[in-house]
Amino acid sequence: MRMYDYYDYLVPSVNFLGAGAVKVVGERAKILGAKKALIVTDKFLRSVPDGAVAQVEVSLKEAGISYVFYDSVEPNPKDRNAVEGVKIFNDENCDMIITVGGGSAHDCGKGIGIMATHPGELFDYAGIETLANPLPSIIAVNTTAGTGSEVTRHCVITNSKTKIKFVIVSWRNLPSVSINDPLLMVGKPAALTASTGMDALTHAIEAYVSKDANPVTDASAIQAIKLISNNLRQAVALGDNLVARENMCYASMLAGMAFNNANLGYVHAMAHQLGGLYDMPHGVANAILLPFVEKWNVISNPQRFADIAEFMGEDIQGISVLDAAEKSIDAMFRLAKDVGIPADLSSQGVKAEDFEYMADWALKDGNAFSNPRKGNKEDIVALFTSAF
Repeated sequence: MRMYDYYDYLVPSVNFLGAGAVKVVGERAKILGAKKALIVTDKFLRSVPDGAVAQVEVSLKEAGISYVFYDSVEPNPKDRNAVEGVKIFNDENCDMIITVGGGSAHDCGKGIGIMATHPGELFDYAGIETLANPLPSIIAVNTTAGTGSEVTRHCVITNSKTKIKFVIVSWRNLPSVSINDPLLMVGKPAALTASTGMDALTHAIEAYVSKDANPVTDASAIQAIKLISNNLRQAVALGDNLVARENMCYASMLAGMAFNNANLGYVHAMAHQLGGLYDMPHGVANAILLPFVEKWNVISNPQRFADIAEFMGEDIQGISVLDAAEKSIDAMFRLAKDVGIPADLSSQGVKAEDFEYMADWALKDGNAFSNPRKGNKEDIVALFTSAF
């Protein structure tokens, strides 16, 4: 960031954190004037006795807020999910959206809100600040420590016809309230914990090295990198480790706050193509690509990568900045391996013949423009190949 630049810093108006925070949903819905809410979630979360959805229901009933469900959210949510959800929203005369889940639920809820207030198809609004109308109030109840979508202006949806992920970035997408309750994350499967945790790490690292970084985003990104490096292994090893879960919960939110304002880079631009074309879990795609892309990025700002090595617990005393920067890449590879992330793209069914197609779309992805090193199609193909 140049000293004469100014910048904004966007987060939801109200954010609740800590054990038991889910209990405030009804109270907050009432404060926001809700009469009838659409709960956006998936069938599994809805089926869990005393789970996150059940606790949201209890809170809404206590506050006297009626509600209906859209519970068909898919991983890597599709435009058809938003179409299905907005029909229920309109038919039931809802005036609020409550998303319960991880990034898929939050992104789907934002998509429903956009469709409820804007004509045409969601893809028409791909890009930055394309929304002209305010969305319904959104309360985002988070159940994974990963995407940070509960605190961001990003709505990531897959075009079900083209299988291309697109992003609608607008301050209007920000939830009115975010809720991060670590008790809702206890006991999540190890693989899910690992992939979402590596997603959060990717957010923090890409935000820290982004050409749009600023001192405020740096503060969030740095703390997120430290917390993830010190707690993700423990959260994966023992799902009911509440200390690790709580620290990962905070790390995910901090990473979301960082990238919401500093933006991301080629890791996400490329991962979106893997999610759209192969329906690969977003966190897995990010985790596999992260060290390969950042190794390529190192020359853009070696000092930043040397910093990351230190934040991740590497000993960089007495070595050159470039050598220290390389240690950050080693640390990324090691953490991914320790938590069970697949080693390469080929193991996930990715085909090399799709690299050129995905590279074209990656360069058009909104996240590509803040990457610290500028590349071309051949560079992106080479990065896909290195991770293959």
